[in-house]
Parts: sequence; C-alpha cells; structure tokens
Amino acid sequence: MPRSYPDRPFVGIGVVVFKDDHVLLVRRAKPPIRHNWSIPGGAQEIGETVREGALRELKEETALDAEIIGLIDVVDSVTRDDDGRIQFHYTLVDFAAEWTAGEAAPDTDVAAVRWIPIADLDKEELWHETVRIIRRAVDMRAR
Repeated sequence: MPRSYPDRPFVGIGVVVFKDDHVLLVRRAKPPIRHNWSIPGGAQEIGETVREGALRELKEETALDAEIIGLIDVVDSVTRDDDGRIQFHYTLVDFAAEWTAGEAAPDTDVAAVRWIPIADLDKEELWHETVRIIRRAVDMRAR
C-alpha cells in the first residue's frame, strides 16, 4: 500500500536517543517531512515488535546502537492535502533510549544527523510534538 493517500494508518516508530547531555536529531530526506529535523525512526515492519523496529530504524538511519529506556508516548500524525484529503496518516510510537555504540552517520532516509545539547532544544525549529516527546524523554531519563 502506498504511504501517501493510504487506506489505513501506518505504525511509525521514533527514538529519542541520549548521549551524555545531548539528544540526536536527524534531517529527513523523504516526505512527508522532507528537510525537517526530527528524531530518528520509521515504519514498523511485519513480524517485528515496536521495540525491535525502533532499534532497527535507529541503526538503519544513523548507524547507532542504543538501549531502550522505555515508552514515551503515542502520537497521531495526520497530514491533509489542499483539498482536505488525508495524504499521510501515521500512528507514532516513541521510545527513549541511551546511546551504546557507533558514530552517527546518515543513511538514505535521512540527509544529516547531529547531536544537540538538551539545553539548546528551544533553539531548534521542530514540530511541537517532537519537542514535547523529547521533553518527556528527558523527564523519563531523570527518573
């Protein structure tokens, strides 16, 4: 099924990855949020758990390994076209994780990767839900 103008929502998985006092961002290379900075992630594949998918997507997009801390939240992402038709619909399952190995490098789904200081989060131009998810992950990590 095509991802644009779908018959049903897709399950997307995101990962807020921490390394010391930094969080990982990726710049998307494909629609629906091409050129925007976000957390790494992608679509769940048939037969894999959301946790397996989160770690697979992280590895594929950034060449990093991480250990999942826990589930942050589930976010609905619905994008409508100019005629009001649903162009993209994702149910996003977001996890927090600690970096364990690897040097961040972009793959084909992302144009760039970078670590930003958590303290500089407000300086970034991110979707409000991405900021909320990262802040919840920071709180989760502190506990």
